[in-house]
Amino acid sequence: MTQYVLRRLMLMVPIAFVVTIIVFLLLRLSPGDPVLVYAGEEHDPASLAQIRHSLGLDQPLPVQYVAWLTHALHGDLGHSIRTHQPVLDDIVQRLPATLELGIAAILLSVSVSLVVGTISAVKRNSLIDLLATGFTLGGVSLPNFFLGLILILVLGLALRLLPPGGYVPFVDDPLDNLRHLILPAITLATASTAVNLRQVRSSLLDALGQDYVRTARAKGLAEQVVIVRHALRNALIPVVTLVGIQVGGIIEGAFITETIFFWPGIGRLAVDSIGGRDYPVVQAIVLFSALAYMSSTLIVDILYAVLDPRISYGSRMQ
Repeated sequence: MTQYVLRRLMLMVPIAFVVTIIVFLLLRLSPGDPVLVYAGEEHDPASLAQIRHSLGLDQPLPVQYVAWLTHALHGDLGHSIRTHQPVLDDIVQRLPATLELGIAAILLSVSVSLVVGTISAVKRNSLIDLLATGFTLGGVSLPNFFLGLILILVLGLALRLLPPGGYVPFVDDPLDNLRHLILPAITLATASTAVNLRQVRSSLLDALGQDYVRTARAKGLAEQVVIVRHALRNALIPVVTLVGIQVGGIIEGAFITETIFFWPGIGRLAVDSIGGRDYPVVQAIVLFSALAYMSSTLIVDILYAVLDPRISYGSRMQ
């Protein structure tokens, strides 16, 4: 297992390298000039040329990339073109809000999908099964930006049950923080809940028809024990894969949600930076997101061996 983890960690290095190259080139090929954003009202050609030189944008692309990569390897991700602040400081400042929203969405998705998906599989073709199936279809089909706007209009503006947007730090007011968190968390969790619920239901239905489940029932074990300790544990393996991907995609999923609800996280920072042609910030966020994806998939692979002892990453399985 240790050798497998070390190999995966080493594999992250070239993948991250390729990601940085692709993002670097796409940003430079996209329309828009960050110098104009930096200069503001200043349009004097000499001043623009001086700003371009100070930002290093007058150098050839390979030279620009090598300079950025060299600084990044030393922990310096550059300075924001818009705010002139260190990129790493901007990300660290926004990270707690994104983690709070992402963790809340993941917990909501996993808890609802496990409970409802298990009941739906055990009580197949019942009313709750039909409702759960309908929810999965609607949750997957409904875009999260549309769902977010509906929640804002209905619960935020029409009924005034919850704030339509904004953010209050947990340390300032925990209750108000929770009230502001509910709508964006539901918006971000709905699609993943639908996918996870469908997977839990289908995996559990398949597990309930296996021989080891029939053997457990023949031994006289209680039905709850058969479902939880035998069937559900094996059914969770594909669900863990989905959740791992969703954990890695927290930042991407938060792009639209954070923008709609004025949530001051990394997703909103990325949207603002893309619009402002803030190359250093976008490059850092994409790199951070890629590392999050790779880390989450590694954790998922480790959890496979925990859930199913038959799965091994020893030398015989390589």
